[in-house]
Amino acid sequence: MKDLLNLDFSKIFTIDNLVHVLNIVLTIIIGFVIIKILSALIIRLFKKKITPQTGLVIKKSILYAGMTFIFIYVFNQLGIELTPLLGAAGIVGIALGFASQTSVANLISGLFLISEKPFSVGDVITIGTTMGIIISIDLLSVKIRTFDNRFIRIPNEKILNNELTNITRFPIRRMDIDIGIAYREDTKRVRAVLAELAENNPYCLDEPEPLILFKNFGHSSLEFLFGIWFEKSDYINLKNSIMEEIKERFDKEGIEIAFPHVSLYAGSATQPFPVQIVEAGKEKKRVSN
Repeated sequence: MKDLLNLDFSKIFTIDNLVHVLNIVLTIIIGFVIIKILSALIIRLFKKKITPQTGLVIKKSILYAGMTFIFIYVFNQLGIELTPLLGAAGIVGIALGFASQTSVANLISGLFLISEKPFSVGDVITIGTTMGIIISIDLLSVKIRTFDNRFIRIPNEKILNNELTNITRFPIRRMDIDIGIAYREDTKRVRAVLAELAENNPYCLDEPEPLILFKNFGHSSLEFLFGIWFEKSDYINLKNSIMEEIKERFDKEGIEIAFPHVSLYAGSATQPFPVQIVEAGKEKKRVSN
C-alpha cells in the first residue's frame, strides 16, 4: 500500500501514454467496424453465388481472422512478447484438449458437415424425433427452430452419428398417402376418383404423374398407395386440402374407407352365426348379418 501511495501518477498519466492508450482503443473499435463492413460487403457481392451456409462460414472466418490480427497488433503496441504467450497457450491447449474431448469431437464433426453440405440454412430436417428449420450452422452445433417455435441446439457429433432426413433438399417431393377401402368397392372406380382429385388440386403437380398403386389385400381393406408430387413450399397446403378432398369425394361417391373389423362365417353355404348377448341379467338374442 505504501508503494502504491508513493507512485508518481504524473509520470504514468502523461500525454504520450494517454495518446498511446487512446490509439489502442480506437484501433480496436475501428478494427471491429472494418471487419463488420468487410464481411457484409463480401456477402453482398457473392450473395447470388453462395448458399446461406457458405455465407455464414465466410462471415465467421473473417471475424475470427480479423480479431486475431487486432489482438496481435494490441499486444505489440503494449510491448508484450507473443512467443512466451504462444508457448503457454500450447500447454494450456493440450490440457484443455484432454479435458474437452466432446467439444473437439463436435468441432471435427462440424468441419465434416460444412464440407459435406448435407443441409443448408433454411432447410427442414428431421433427426430422431426432432423436426425443424435450420437457423444456424456452427462449428460445435446446429441450431434449429421447430414448427411450434421452440429453439433446439443439436451437437454436431450427434448429427454426424445419426440418420438425418433433409425434407426440403430437392425442389419437389412426393407425398405418399395410404388409403384402405372396403373389399366390395370397385378398384377401377377408386383409381379414377383419385386421379381426378390429383388433377383438380392446385398444389399437385401434373409432372411427374401421380402414382396410384394397388398395394395389397389387407386384413380389413384393399390397400392403395396414393403418391402425389408437389413443390416443397406447398407441403402444408397440399396436406390439408387433399386429405379433406379424399374424404368428401369418397363420401359423395359412396366409397367406403375401410376400418379394422372382423367378420365371422361358418361357411359359404351356411346361415350366419346366432349371437346371444347377455346384459344385466337379461338375455337378448341377435342374429348377425
